[in-house]
Amino acid sequence: MKRLYILSSGAGGTKYITDEARKALSECEVVVSYKKYAKELNEIIGKRELYTSGMTKEIERVNQAIEFAKSGKTTALISNGDVNVYGLATLVVELVDEHGLWDEVEVISIAGVTSFLAAASRVGAPVSGDFAIISLSDRLTDINLIDKRVKLSLEADFVLGIYNPKSKKRIKPYLNFLDRLKEVDEKIVIIASNVGRDSEKITVTTSTKLIEEGLEHPEVTMSTLIMVANSTSRLTSNGLVLTPRGYLEKYDRDGELKS
Repeated sequence: MKRLYILSSGAGGTKYITDEARKALSECEVVVSYKKYAKELNEIIGKRELYTSGMTKEIERVNQAIEFAKSGKTTALISNGDVNVYGLATLVVELVDEHGLWDEVEVISIAGVTSFLAAASRVGAPVSGDFAIISLSDRLTDINLIDKRVKLSLEADFVLGIYNPKSKKRIKPYLNFLDRLKEVDEKIVIIASNVGRDSEKITVTTSTKLIEEGLEHPEVTMSTLIMVANSTSRLTSNGLVLTPRGYLEKYDRDGELKS
């Protein structure tokens, strides 16, 4: 069959791209990508045929990738982070299904390391149990639904990951997010910008300080992930973030069940 890979490039640059993704890419004749990601992956894309486009051109890129695959070229459609976490997997599957192409094109998703997981690995052990991830972009999701999800996630005491917090013009969802933070007790907050890239910067702060900075926070952009810890999270003696899973509440230090 003709083959289309939806290929996760991981969190920024080439640091988090998996061996499986590299192997899939080695089989491809043509690569379709957002311009920024293609530039970052230039060294592994090599001299393959390349089709790129800019922001908000996702449907165009997916349609082009499908057309390349239909023409017989093994194709890689690059999706940053993981293809199923605000990535292009949903659009590929939707369009392939809509056009009835399952018998013509084999679609293969390659998993990737998201910025949420990559950032967590940088600051200790902040994600040990249940968590929620929410994008504040209201381009495709109603702002009232975003606000509801943020509010309920904080009330449920999830470790909360926030993607796409704000842009120069899109600020209302972020202001709503800060308002929701005001309604709960102070939490440890991790601000991770450009995860995986040379310009990566990760800061551990508090929800109080984040609220005080408001819209003027210099590190909060579209390239930022915000992680809000839960009520059990704490700082270790060397400044890392720890969210205990509960082992030492149930077992003693030798691993025996407490009486």
